[in-house]
Amino acid sequence: MDAMDTDHLAALDDDQRVVATTLHGPLCVLAGAGTGKTRAITHRIAHGVRSGAHHPQHLLAVTFTARAAGEMRSRLRDLGVAGVQARTFHSAALRQLTFFWPQAIGGGGVPRIQEHKAPLVAEAAGRLGLGVDKVAIRDLAGEIEWAKVSMVTAEDYQRRAAAAGRQEAGGLDLATISSLLRTYEEVKTERAVIDFEDVLLLMVGILAERDDIADQVRRQYRHFVVDEYQDVSALQQRLLDLWLGERDDICVVGDVSQTIYSFTGASPEHLTGFRRRHPGATVVELVRDYRSTPQVVSLANRLLTSRTGRMAPGAVRLEAQRPSSVPVRFESWDDDVAEAEGVAARVRVLVDQGVPLREIAILYRTNSQSEPLEDALARAGLGYQLRGGERFFSRPEVRGAVVALRAATKVEDSGAMPDAVRLALGSVGWTTEPPSGRGSVRERWDSLNTLVHLADDLYARRGASLADYLEELAERAAAQHAPVADGVTLASMHAAKGLEWDAVFLVGLSDGLLPISMAATPEQIAEERRLLYVGITRAREHLELSFARARTAGGRASRRHSRFLTGIWPTDDPAPARTEKRAAPPSDELDPADRELFERLREWRATEAARLSRPAYTILHDTTLVAIATAKPRDLRQLTLLRGIGATKVQSYGPQVLAVVGEWLAR
Repeated sequence: MDAMDTDHLAALDDDQRVVATTLHGPLCVLAGAGTGKTRAITHRIAHGVRSGAHHPQHLLAVTFTARAAGEMRSRLRDLGVAGVQARTFHSAALRQLTFFWPQAIGGGGVPRIQEHKAPLVAEAAGRLGLGVDKVAIRDLAGEIEWAKVSMVTAEDYQRRAAAAGRQEAGGLDLATISSLLRTYEEVKTERAVIDFEDVLLLMVGILAERDDIADQVRRQYRHFVVDEYQDVSALQQRLLDLWLGERDDICVVGDVSQTIYSFTGASPEHLTGFRRRHPGATVVELVRDYRSTPQVVSLANRLLTSRTGRMAPGAVRLEAQRPSSVPVRFESWDDDVAEAEGVAARVRVLVDQGVPLREIAILYRTNSQSEPLEDALARAGLGYQLRGGERFFSRPEVRGAVVALRAATKVEDSGAMPDAVRLALGSVGWTTEPPSGRGSVRERWDSLNTLVHLADDLYARRGASLADYLEELAERAAAQHAPVADGVTLASMHAAKGLEWDAVFLVGLSDGLLPISMAATPEQIAEERRLLYVGITRAREHLELSFARARTAGGRASRRHSRFLTGIWPTDDPAPARTEKRAAPPSDELDPADRELFERLREWRATEAARLSRPAYTILHDTTLVAIATAKPRDLRQLTLLRGIGATKVQSYGPQVLAVVGEWLAR
């Protein structure tokens, strides 16, 4: 072992060093979030090459994203190792398929790969006489991908899909989807194209049927490293088995607690069952978390054990390595708009404390939750960028809805604005009850339903007309399309996997959103818990969890925090939890002086409500007035920190509130 290699290994912790120096035989690394798994496996590859145990051209490292493969190649270059193949499953399989196609098939090249399934799915649906729109086609394409990576044929689809708890997709039942699968394959054959899943399927077929080609591949690749092994599908595992043959020189790395893609065919059973398939395998746990503070790590561990009191098989309990820092914040809000405004205000506080906007993320369960957040950030003058989804007003269903709403203004109607909005949105697919389907069908409905609730809120606050409503939508769309060079990241928890930020806000953490209402089976609910774990472990230092008790202002406060946080949330009392200052007492428990200020604030609110012809509670709730009377803010910054005061309400009422407080203090 040369001096450089010794220095590199010395930089690892004890467990990482075991990974790096275990160079032969089956090795399973159970790596918790933030424990340096990429560091460990790249040092293992480098050590294996330097020691002569591995030849770089005989080693294949497999990842799940091109970004991860690129990062691995970059780290290996930094360690002075060249020639190692670091590729995704699809990239590695396509390279082999292209090379062996003439030998296996007898001339010609690999058929053209159809990058997008939508045209093929649409043609297959048309041949069957099925009326499907673009959203349904996207869902059906996803279902086809699930069937293929799960190695489910059209003939066996209905039985296997039912057993897996799959529901209808694209508005079609399982029997019809089975027919669609068969017709989809016919369309591909006629067009002489293949899809991305076919790349794996064809390579599996060649390796299984041609021993001579399988031998060539096995002579080329003798050592394998597989990252994110908890996300392996049945098809990918089959390809990996064929690459290996009878050998067992493989290292797999994964975290069962981060399995969040089972709906696409991924299964943690390959990771948890590794020792069963490879008796005598070495298993190493990486538990030292270098990413997050003890406060974040403690919450992550509690989440995984809160249901049963113990970790799931294969899961690891993290051990924080960073110094102690700020506590995790828990916040409940009156409604979605108040939550969005409160989060925007907290973002502003963190920015003022020196946290860069690019190091702040707001994560949610579904993309349809982004609209009030986009609006609140825009109104607060805070830049943002969406990851893994279109801006709310750029979504096709929202653009179509706005067209329908504009058409509705040309029709004379004496009804209330919310009724007119419901009628117009009904013409583009909105229904009073959500669809039973999952995926994009539900996301499309959620986007339209957001427009319905915006109408309700605007009408309740100021009795707006349909024209007023359209003007409001136009203003929001214009503000949210401003170019952003550096901004807060808005993303779903799924899209945030593999990323990290200094500060993370997890919003909308109520039952029905997390776990999502469509999660019906124990397995699906368990995956929702793991999704929350992924969200929590994205935070390095600042972590804030919140939910809204009602959808709209003045709505029935029927929401509760996520069941996953029972026993973790500081209180199950539906009253808001104060975190900046001591909890505000009920108004009837105020001391005489604070009570006097509270009553003056109520008088001001009543006058303002009468002037605007609005219910008093839509201006500021009693709990907010109590907080103001208790804290007695002197400026807008102090006011912004109080419970129930978002950026919009500070702009609308801040100077008036401060005037009331100032007059009382000067009495």
